Amino acid sequence: MVVYAGQGDARRSMSLLWRTAETGPEPRPGPRPGLTVDAIVAAAVAVADEHGMAALSMRAVGERLGRTAMALYTYVPSKAELIDLMYDEVLGELPGDYPAEGGWRSALTAWAHDLRAFYLRHPWVLQVSQARPVLGPNEFTMLETLLRIVRDTGLERSVLRGVVGAVSQFVRGMAAVIADARQAARETGMSDEEWWFTRSPLLEEYSERFAERFPLSTWLGEEGPPPVDDECVPYLERDAAWNFAVGLGVLLDGVEATIARTVG
Repeated sequence: MVVYAGQGDARRSMSLLWRTAETGPEPRPGPRPGLTVDAIVAAAVAVADEHGMAALSMRAVGERLGRTAMALYTYVPSKAELIDLMYDEVLGELPGDYPAEGGWRSALTAWAHDLRAFYLRHPWVLQVSQARPVLGPNEFTMLETLLRIVRDTGLERSVLRGVVGAVSQFVRGMAAVIADARQAARETGMSDEEWWFTRSPLLEEYSERFAERFPLSTWLGEEGPPPVDDECVPYLERDAAWNFAVGLGVLLDGVEATIARTVG
């Protein structure tokens, strides 16, 4: 399931994202309303965290708040604007600064690990397409934080754009592997270990001379990721964590090589 940001009314969305004076409902006589935009967004995030993006609806959010869906429309015009608000809201959890003492590589490594952990806390965020940005304050804060780190490399702006894109998409893609595996286990009722245990013998049975036909695949699979302290972590997640660490290191090695070649 993929959803696209910025599908609601542009002016209303930007007003809500940046919390301008237009945000709230028009004043009416009587008791002060018990709902706020912040409360609605928090409830929507909770629904998506617990049940996934597919379960998100104005009705589901209203039920969590003890209200009808119609009561929410006074504050948030539609689900489209709500998704924008949710996305930008959770981005505010990310640290806004990293120590510069250890250099850009240490800071960028910490940033990448924090972003990966963030995606796994809120896997529904991975279903919000990157094709169009939300243009909210926390989204820009995240970008500012990353740019502050990579600017210390001394690379030109045109190269830094590529570095930002490569690192961001690498982290997002690696987090998606684990998020998909967790969702598959929940929806199918079968763990990754059970899935492989069921199919591996069949692969050997139906694929004659598999090792001869696919020697490199066989060679690569002969060595798994290093053991971890917590053996309760599923194999695929251990494998993905190892791949993440190695891949990030190789990616940053490339940045260092670019610096050496172009900056000196």
